[in-house]
Amino acid sequence: MIIGLHHVQITIPKGQEDQAKHFYCTILGLNEIEKPDSLKGRGGFWLQVGNKEVHIGTEDGFDRLTTKAHIAYQVENIQYWKQVLAEHHVEIYDSVPIPHFERFEFRDPFGNRVEMIQEI
Repeated sequence: MIIGLHHVQITIPKGQEDQAKHFYCTILGLNEIEKPDSLKGRGGFWLQVGNKEVHIGTEDGFDRLTTKAHIAYQVENIQYWKQVLAEHHVEIYDSVPIPHFERFEFRDPFGNRVEMIQEI
């Protein structure tokens, strides 16, 4: 029986951890958490998002712009996030409407598709 969701992982190119930490920790305001010692040599870093984790791994040779795979962050003020991302010159894309939610998408600096979603 599956009882919940522990974490998701996205990837960035090898050696881009500093740029990724700036985007995810400084711009998006997510908190970095300690990786186990046994995994530190593999690159990347981990983030805490509410009671879940997002693991940022490293991977070369993959075009992230070609996939619809994505992570969706639930937010309380979607207009605030549109403004923050626009101030950092992140291109925002409208999402297909779904009932009871306002949402939009963007690509992180590495091409990963990201969604911001707010229940209305």
